[in-house]
Amino acid sequence: MTDLDTAHAAMQAAPDDDAARLRFYERLADTELFMLLGAEAQGDQITPELFEIEDQRFTLVFDREERLSQFVGRVAPYAGLPGRALAEMLAGQDIGLALNLDVAPSAMLIPAEAVDWLVQTLGNTPSETEARLSEVSAPNVPEAVVTGLDRKLAIAAGRARSAYLAAATYDDGGRGHVLAFIDAVDGAEKALATAASEALTFSGIEAGMIDVLFVRSADPLATHLAKVGLRFDLPQPEVAQAPQAPGTDPDKPPKLR
Repeated sequence: MTDLDTAHAAMQAAPDDDAARLRFYERLADTELFMLLGAEAQGDQITPELFEIEDQRFTLVFDREERLSQFVGRVAPYAGLPGRALAEMLAGQDIGLALNLDVAPSAMLIPAEAVDWLVQTLGNTPSETEARLSEVSAPNVPEAVVTGLDRKLAIAAGRARSAYLAAATYDDGGRGHVLAFIDAVDGAEKALATAASEALTFSGIEAGMIDVLFVRSADPLATHLAKVGLRFDLPQPEVAQAPQAPGTDPDKPPKLR
């Protein structure tokens, strides 16, 4: 089963659980979807194949290329797009998503209004504010927040070394929580803040509950956070190793022909 299959099954098993429904739409946004096209792409211009189902227009999308091939049964043009990009492209056009029809347990029709809602929800980006920390301590947040952050940060590979979640007290007496990213890559700050905001949104938690900080590992605050905070390790991209000349590795002596 794919991540979408699992999230869909959880949503179907608990139809009144808003958190399960939010998790499904989060997975939909983060998953690469393969959309059937009506014609070969022309540069960056694509034309989705549209179908009318129950008096509504839908485009066929699948979360695996093999599933698209299984459904179509022939060679057909398609485009691969992250779910969020696909939703943004279709928003406001009265087009829904026909997901994994006939080929997976997650088969369902996602109406146009749900696509529009997803785009609106993803558009709730965090705003910048200034505040001075006076103290950080061990966090106390719902498990759904920790799970959501862990899931979201796992796909933010290479954008920071790690992150710490901690309770925070500010100079003005305010209290809350902070998520501090350690050694964020220059230019990745907005994407990381958005990822944190989405983790809260799709966990069903008030988005203003956690502030985001960017800290260098040499900063004393990073040392203190390591003592009291909950750590999240972000995956790091693999560094390609330059090929070694024959005979330079003592564990791999050259072979004679």
